[in-house]
Amino acid sequence: MSDFIQKLIDNIPDYQQFLTVDEMDASSRKLAEEYPDLVTMFEAGRSRKGHPIYCLKIGQGSRNALMFGCPHPNEPMGAMLLEYFSRALAEDEQLRKSLDYTWYLIKSIDVDGTQLNEGWFKGPITLTNYTRHYFRPAGYEQVEWTFPFHYKNYRYDKPIPETECLMKLIDQIQPQFMYSLHNAGFGGTYWYLTREIPSLWDKLYKATEKQNIPLHLGEPEVNYITPFSQAIYPMITSRDTYDYNEKYGKVAPEKLMNTGTSSADYALTQGYDTTTLVTELPYFYEPRIQSDKLMDFSRREAALKGKAMMFENRMEVKKLYDQIQDLISADNSFAKMVCNGFDHLEENYAQECDFIRQDPNYDAVCKESEAFDNLEIRKFSVLFQWSLLIRSCEHELTKQPSEEAAARLRSVHEEAERQFACRAEIAERDLNYQVIPIRRLIAVQLESGMLVADYLQHHRD
Repeated sequence: MSDFIQKLIDNIPDYQQFLTVDEMDASSRKLAEEYPDLVTMFEAGRSRKGHPIYCLKIGQGSRNALMFGCPHPNEPMGAMLLEYFSRALAEDEQLRKSLDYTWYLIKSIDVDGTQLNEGWFKGPITLTNYTRHYFRPAGYEQVEWTFPFHYKNYRYDKPIPETECLMKLIDQIQPQFMYSLHNAGFGGTYWYLTREIPSLWDKLYKATEKQNIPLHLGEPEVNYITPFSQAIYPMITSRDTYDYNEKYGKVAPEKLMNTGTSSADYALTQGYDTTTLVTELPYFYEPRIQSDKLMDFSRREAALKGKAMMFENRMEVKKLYDQIQDLISADNSFAKMVCNGFDHLEENYAQECDFIRQDPNYDAVCKESEAFDNLEIRKFSVLFQWSLLIRSCEHELTKQPSEEAAARLRSVHEEAERQFACRAEIAERDLNYQVIPIRRLIAVQLESGMLVADYLQHHRD
């Protein structure tokens, strides 16, 4: 590994908590004031609620690079990476020269959503506290999945303001390297890339091994993806989703889809020579996620049981949500995520199960890592829907509804709180998890990014 990358990794602070949006903005402003000849802070756009989306421009390299944090607002790891990396770039002339990029850095691209997660940013970071204060928008309101998309019988042309901000910046700078900074909740490390670079695979594995964070050896995020290598995947595209729905679904794909495509796909379809990286890392670690121990059942059995657990949980949430659906206001972002997909819930579940039954990859004996992903992590995953239902009720109760409406909302809120508490107790009991220090997570994410950025500098087309 290049000396400048090692030095960069070695100097990461031991962060103990995450920054709020106001703290990010203040820190960026301070950096620009300290280094006025090197750092420019500009307003790249505005959020749906009118909050400025700030971008830092640092350096004068021969190529452009764009990095943005919080594309999913419950994933602030990248914001902390940029908090550190922006200052490292400003302070270290040799680092800027070694990388030879002009850097465009947005700490939080979804500032409104990030603020709705700030309840857990200062800790304690536990399964219960994280999920109880969690927010993530429905797909059709996510920055990363509302880029324009036209394919076969489907057309999406409704980018949200935050996405329009990114589109404008991507069009303006046509980045050679783009890093959409995500992170996962539970599991191990895995990566997405828009191009196959086999010479980097061992270096990426080494980056996570050095921080004692395992590879994610459980199930991929979607059934229909074939890895480049272990835990390294091609970037998922909306075309893949359409084709999967077309092949296995009983409902026309265009009726199932309500989102656009990703930033990575947008840059490529615009004809830009952009390589995009995503590094997924967990807040929580459990040893079973890396176990190759063979179980006494097939991967198919585990996958189908896991899908059933999630489906049954969704149905229980839906029964309660239906009791207050008529009380939900248009600005209730929590409720949008709760009910997203309800229209085709049973069809989607049947489609996923059909795929698992037909795909020969599920014939194999299940590894413990796969069993853990399918059966145990679900005890954590079910908590999100209950928390969002709780917050949906709380959002409406702040609006001083009628006595009858308030009574219904309080009743559903109370039952959702009870259901959440029961499930959280099970998750805390059954998952022998550890919280991974923020510094180690940033180290893997940052080293992965620098490896790809450095490779692109030395392998120009």
